[in-house]
Amino acid sequence: MVITRTPYRVSLIGGGTDHPEWYEQHGGAVIGFALEKYCHLMVRVLPPYFEYKHRVVWSKIELVNQPEDVEHPAVKQILKMYDADVGLAIHHDGDLPAKSGMGSSSSFVVGLLHAIKALDHVMIFKEKLASEAIYIERNLLGETVGCQDQIFAANGGFHRIDFDSSGWKIKPQLLSPMRIKYLTDHLMLVFTGFQRYATEIEKEKIRRLNPLALYRLHKMVDEMQSALTAKDVPDIKTIARILNQGWEEKKKLAQGVSNDALDNLYQLGLTSGALGGKLLGAGGGGFFLFVVPPDARQHLKTALGKLIEVPISVDYHGSRVMVFEPNGVGHENHKVQERFG
Repeated sequence: MVITRTPYRVSLIGGGTDHPEWYEQHGGAVIGFALEKYCHLMVRVLPPYFEYKHRVVWSKIELVNQPEDVEHPAVKQILKMYDADVGLAIHHDGDLPAKSGMGSSSSFVVGLLHAIKALDHVMIFKEKLASEAIYIERNLLGETVGCQDQIFAANGGFHRIDFDSSGWKIKPQLLSPMRIKYLTDHLMLVFTGFQRYATEIEKEKIRRLNPLALYRLHKMVDEMQSALTAKDVPDIKTIARILNQGWEEKKKLAQGVSNDALDNLYQLGLTSGALGGKLLGAGGGGFFLFVVPPDARQHLKTALGKLIEVPISVDYHGSRVMVFEPNGVGHENHKVQERFG
């Protein structure tokens, strides 16, 4: 049995420029961090005593004999990439809801890939783990996704990531614990209650690439980096301004990024103490990230009513194998052929 723990992510600015359709010609960059909220995946060899070969537990319970019969697209594709002579039980639990703009789909792919490789005694480096997850999502699943989510999920940490025609490069932001605490004390992550499928929104962004908005988002990454590393403490007012400007540019990328309910919620935040903010992920729902002074925090929480706040802290480990017990029942017959080459 192997259990992996893979973080979600908070993207501060630059999202949209991490699509190869854009950055391979124009370059791109994002800045953000992995969040100490996790996708947990347990994978173990399933003893051959059942009427089914594979058991997959997510929001559904699937009992199947062939990978082609699995409904979960990522599980199906990853199982098809391997030639396993025994069945697998795969169990997923997430700290945050899916389809909420936190990179949960990529965290799932990274975590499952990590677990299956560990079960076969394969130690994979974080860069390769991210690259293979990107390949699975974009090339095998045909998802219109950027490349930052998989990188944050695999690596953890607080990073700037630059993209160009040659690929991507991580630039760790070496912020002191004091500076990180000062920043997170001024951030509030709130679940809107709306979940959405990001695929159509992302497809529209690619269909109608908005060069002016994307160039501006790319430029804002430099401004955000400067604000985070300001002389004494992070420049909170500038960070709030950049997030607000980025949110306005992001809404120009596709029609479904925002709606009246989300716009009203954002305005409520601004009139209740927030200095700025943005909706995380592709848009359409999920989590708002607000910048709010500590002395205005309670007022904002009261104004937001029953909306759930998620505490913010940075994960520095990335995807990790938390439990490694490969020699379980039936493992002596377990052989998995790696399909990546």
